[in-house]
Amino acid sequence: MNAPTTTGERQTLVATDGYAIAATRYRPVQPHPRRPALVVAGATAVPQGFYRRFAEHAAARGYDTLTLDYRGIGLSAPETLKGFRMDYLDWGRLDLAAAVAAMQQDERPVVVVGHSYGGHALGLLPDPQQVMAAWTFATGAGWHGWMPPLERLRVLFMWRLLGPLMTRRAGYLPWSRLGMGEDLPLDVYRQWRHWCRFPRYFFDDPSMSPVTERFGQVRFPIVAVNALDDAWAPPASRDAFMAGYRRAPVRTITVDPRASGIGPVGHMGYFRPQAQVLWNDALDWFDGLLAAPAQPRQPAQAAS
Repeated sequence: MNAPTTTGERQTLVATDGYAIAATRYRPVQPHPRRPALVVAGATAVPQGFYRRFAEHAAARGYDTLTLDYRGIGLSAPETLKGFRMDYLDWGRLDLAAAVAAMQQDERPVVVVGHSYGGHALGLLPDPQQVMAAWTFATGAGWHGWMPPLERLRVLFMWRLLGPLMTRRAGYLPWSRLGMGEDLPLDVYRQWRHWCRFPRYFFDDPSMSPVTERFGQVRFPIVAVNALDDAWAPPASRDAFMAGYRRAPVRTITVDPRASGIGPVGHMGYFRPQAQVLWNDALDWFDGLLAAPAQPRQPAQAAS
């Protein structure tokens, strides 16, 4: 039986540019001396509260766990997004970097569980050597061509018609009106739309070569898990993006929700309670890295 956990503690992180980032720390009641610290790198427009159950579960297994709201999102948002300027890349190179730095105590290793954009952010960290390993859910390239036909039409409608109209009126993307998540800063929306035009996201954007070259500095092991029913990031989309981690040992796992018995997953179901078996796969893998770092063991539950 898992040990009980304390309630999450609110913390404020300060990025290197001085921006205050809202975070929540879940400390285990019974800390495990060998377990690394864990940082949850969330998806675009998803507030940190969405990851609370996973963070509590990880803490119950002895992982000191931190979630965060990127700037412009959730508790890290200004009073109004109208006129708020930022770079989409800041979420990785500044905000996630601040979270990783905050969890580096007593020289213990840090691992990252990323969701969607969280898998992109790994390559944006200024010092990827601070991370021991990462497990990602639903990371993909974002290109409509990788999506099923109906989802492809919806996404193109959003990028080409609805999004421009909404941002022109509001000065930001009022994503919440569509039930899609948190509202997004205008710069995030514009960069996201631009890079989703390419089959390999910003790896296909020539102007981004100084950024994408940095992905070659990532050497830690990564496991990338994507479900067959994830319309936004199906396995082909994952493979297109994860190829950018060209010097990292990347293992890909494809989950068949019907065969695994966990029910529909989609793009958001990886962090819902019915997917707890997938959480354990990630935590078991991290445990295995510490037990036998030269030969990480294969996750037991996720269907490959």
